[in-house]
Amino acid sequence: MNLRRFLTVLAARNREFIRDRSALGWNILFPVLIVAGFAFAFSGQPLDQYKVGVYAEAPLQKLATVKEEQAFFRTSYIQFIPVVRLDPAIIKVERHQLDMLFDLDNGHYWINSDSPKGYMLERVLYGAVIVDAGGGNAPVAVESGGYQRQTVSGREIRYVDWVIPGILAMNMMFSSLFGVGYVIVRYRKNGVLRRLQATPLSAFEFLSAQVVSRLWLIMAISIMVYVGANLFIDFTMFGSYWNLLLVFSLGAVSLISMGLLVAARIRSEELAGGILNLVSWPMMFLSGVWFSLEGANPLMQKLALIFPLTHIIDAARSIMIDGAGLVEVSTQLVVLTAMSAIFLLLGAVLFRWK
Repeated sequence: MNLRRFLTVLAARNREFIRDRSALGWNILFPVLIVAGFAFAFSGQPLDQYKVGVYAEAPLQKLATVKEEQAFFRTSYIQFIPVVRLDPAIIKVERHQLDMLFDLDNGHYWINSDSPKGYMLERVLYGAVIVDAGGGNAPVAVESGGYQRQTVSGREIRYVDWVIPGILAMNMMFSSLFGVGYVIVRYRKNGVLRRLQATPLSAFEFLSAQVVSRLWLIMAISIMVYVGANLFIDFTMFGSYWNLLLVFSLGAVSLISMGLLVAARIRSEELAGGILNLVSWPMMFLSGVWFSLEGANPLMQKLALIFPLTHIIDAARSIMIDGAGLVEVSTQLVVLTAMSAIFLLLGAVLFRWK
């Protein structure tokens, strides 16, 4: 590789991006919107986990009375919703819109036999009755099997703490694939690559410059999103920020190299968009961005391992939530490095100037 040619192409690509005010403005505005959305969605008090309807002739007064008499109605993380009409409320239980429904006047309650939340609330109800039978708030031993109660304390791992690595990686994925893929296809369609072919510039030098140019932009955006959102939400972080930066840097290189591989021989922007969507959407849903793959079909879990996004998210979550070091995430780092090298080499071999 000729360093001078590489730096010339890198500088030219950076100047092109900076002069494109619409693209530059969007890349600055988009992180701000993400930060604002996270701050709005996850700030404030934690949401109640269960919804229980309470029906009576005067539901608010009746609910205040039973709270003093029955421990179940003082249970935390349950939202008790006054209901003025019984039949529509029963329908909501059928449709899982309410997890449980009480008729306080007649002493009845309804649950949906297909609802896991309804099952758990019924167990809590039985436990609360036993507590009351034991005398006020003093718990009694019921079917303990000889076990003794122990307690621990610690900070809750919220869903936002769990999902933020996936959000950052997903944003990185779209910026890598579409930001690089469309640029290469546009160059080829406009004849820019044909002119570059007449120069001593090699395909590897050109593609490497594209990787580095996109890499600094993606990392700047990812850091901006993380720092900005963390000011409002205060993410859980038990590991090293440098290890996290290394994981995202390697992940970005692998995703950018994948985008270059997809656009290595394509001339049509429509075809490029279709192929990039074909790659990105299955990767987003099978890599554990929004939900864990634990307990999923073993074949699906193995299929997810072929995507670099899976290894990025797994390593980032291990560092942030479990406090893992480089040794613990070494497998993911090796896989991402290998994928980056393979994608970049294949892209250079298959690359077509015209």
